[in-house]
Amino acid sequence: MAKDAPPRWDRKMQQRLARGEAAALGELYDRFASLVHSLAHRVLGEDSAADQITREVFGYVWENPDAYDPKQGSMRSWVAKLTQRQAVLRLRQAEAAQYAERGGSTEELEAKVRRASAAARADYIVTSMPAPLRQALELAYHQRRDYRQAAADLSISEDEARRRLRLGLQLLSTANTRPPEGSSPPGYGRAL
Repeated sequence: MAKDAPPRWDRKMQQRLARGEAAALGELYDRFASLVHSLAHRVLGEDSAADQITREVFGYVWENPDAYDPKQGSMRSWVAKLTQRQAVLRLRQAEAAQYAERGGSTEELEAKVRRASAAARADYIVTSMPAPLRQALELAYHQRRDYRQAAADLSISEDEARRRLRLGLQLLSTANTRPPEGSSPPGYGRAL
């Protein structure tokens, strides 16, 4: 997992991309390719489709570095949003044809797209949250530890364990919320 990039790194990366530095694209790819591929795979469920989305996202970033606005968040978040939107668009296009062939409803299609989108957002939230929160959630979820056991395993107080679990779950609960249509900052909601 790539660490959160500091804002200064984000601005310098954008400037380097705008100048057309191929090395900058390589550095960006090294940092975020696994994130992009895993998010796309989570939505689409296929390696070949995730590979295609990865190429499209980095192609878009290369051709449109000025679409990134550092004031709106980190480059990591921007790249993740581009990935999610492109993967959801691809899923919607692929599934629409299948649903039409077998007579499925648009409601079924939209429900599937919403589930895939929420799952991708949840994956991104978990991989992006600070390590202490992620460790507490992993103990609670994967190893079925309660807050007392998590506190002992992490060598922290029970109050701190409860705080980490609560905050981690609050962050994770946002995966199911959808921003109102049209509320995305410019460049963040456009299709690639």
